[in-house]
Amino acid sequence: MTYTIKQFADMFQTTEHTIRYYTDIQLLPCQRDGGNRRIFNEESVNWMHGITYLKNCGASIKDIQSYCRLCRLEESEENLRARYEIILRQQKQAHKKAAEAIATAEYMDHKVKHYEEILAGLIPDDTNPGTWAQKKDFVKP
Repeated sequence: MTYTIKQFADMFQTTEHTIRYYTDIQLLPCQRDGGNRRIFNEESVNWMHGITYLKNCGASIKDIQSYCRLCRLEESEENLRARYEIILRQQKQAHKKAAEAIATAEYMDHKVKHYEEILAGLIPDDTNPGTWAQKKDFVKP
């Protein structure tokens, strides 16, 4: 199966410009049709999945380029270890981002519950900083 640049960009929820950029800097392999238009195949899909996950971990374009370059080299233990180090570093970043996302979700869960209690009339609205000065227990700094 092959994909046009538009189909490929839509598949990965990105822009055609981004896909062109990735092919221009040789991150993403593509073929050319008779009209010299980029076309993408399943190999391109596999590469784009890897690029997307590395990018989502926070990897820089330079790091992704290094990883892709290593993937294209002949297999060796040195090459394998270098790729492993890049993936290990990105795994740590992914877990850090996941922990931050969990903490954010928990905070938002707490805030939703707090607003629901206010809306249900169970507690007074203490969420507007403009009303804090009117409260008896407010102490000016």
